[in-house]
Amino acid sequence: MNYRHAFHAGGFADVIKHIVLVRILSYLHEKASPFRFIDTHAGAGLYDLTSEEARRGGEWLTGIARLRQARFSAETATLIEPYLDIVRAFNPEPELKVYPGSPLIARALLRPQDRLTACEVESKARKRLVEALHRDTQARVVDVDGWLALPAFVPPNERRGLVLIDPPYEQKDEFERLADGFAQAFSRWPTGSYLLWYPVKSRRATDGLARRVADAVTAGPSPGKCLRLEFSVAPQDLGTALTSAGLLMVNPPWTLAGELKAILPELQKPLGQGGAGRFRLEAPKP
Repeated sequence: MNYRHAFHAGGFADVIKHIVLVRILSYLHEKASPFRFIDTHAGAGLYDLTSEEARRGGEWLTGIARLRQARFSAETATLIEPYLDIVRAFNPEPELKVYPGSPLIARALLRPQDRLTACEVESKARKRLVEALHRDTQARVVDVDGWLALPAFVPPNERRGLVLIDPPYEQKDEFERLADGFAQAFSRWPTGSYLLWYPVKSRRATDGLARRVADAVTAGPSPGKCLRLEFSVAPQDLGTALTSAGLLMVNPPWTLAGELKAILPELQKPLGQGGAGRFRLEAPKP
């Protein structure tokens, strides 16, 4: 599978991933000490929803566009409002024209003492990301392969933070690389938080990934905790567009599971295609 950001910006998978990202970073604000956000496969940072790529897929129309029009309970609205506020800041007019990627969403939540490291090896995407960040002194864009950066950049000097691993899944062995890369990074920084995104195309592949990550988290002298979320907007048919995606959250905030139990049921209807969506939220077993 080729999950290039430009074709899927603002789709349901981005919405779920970025809501979780914002909740984790918001939790890190509860302590005054600085944190580091590391994005191993950062992309271009800002995506034009009027571009040919975005128009071809049109995923944002059933993703962020629907979410902005939906109504939520007071509890859920409070939890997702920080994410929606960031999207609105990039779209001051009523019409949606651009969608911020993970680096820009994270940058919006950095305090003066926090830092961001974004890895991107594709030259055009890296140039656009540098331009989008306006050479921000709190954000560093590096021309380093994310798989090499993963063990090299942890633990960060701040000793607190979040690593987002969201590769393009262009290679057949990407799930194996993700499991291996995470295990290596976790062995170096077992107290860090990690957010791993994956497409759900093969149940065998995704269950295998969850088991390997859970194995790495629970083994060793400093075991951590893991939470697995999968969200589907429609049944997955072979050869069709992605309709289900997952997240593995390692060392998540203790509040996150409860927040997601409030949020996710209210996302099923607005994000569902041809019916309500569905989700699963559990602790994966080794």
